Amino acid sequence: MAELNHTIVWATDRDASAEFLAGVLGLPVGAETEPFLPVVLGNGVTLDFAQANEVAGQHYAFLVSEAEFDAALARLTASGTAIYADPFHRTAGINGMFGGRGCYFDDPDGHNMELLTKAG
Repeated sequence: MAELNHTIVWATDRDASAEFLAGVLGLPVGAETEPFLPVVLGNGVTLDFAQANEVAGQHYAFLVSEAEFDAALARLTASGTAIYADPFHRTAGINGMFGGRGCYFDDPDGHNMELLTKAG
């Protein structure tokens, strides 16, 4: 069976982007392994942040517990990051998709990040 092991997240400021997402998720930033700055998720998947001059926005979704959602939402709110109920950022707030809660927000490079407590 195939499992996702890692993916590269391109960023115009690799360190700032890794710190931002790790901070939202309540995770540490790993030790630099040039040219990457890793953030390891709870299921072992690594997001390898790498420097780029230009970035095309991607979508990254994170399944979290209710308590983790509340903590991440508090950190996003404290930082002044806009929260949206939909992936197109048309409606502010939190959604109730799949019988749980979810929200979308941009990282510093405009990657469309998602937090959800239940997956469909």
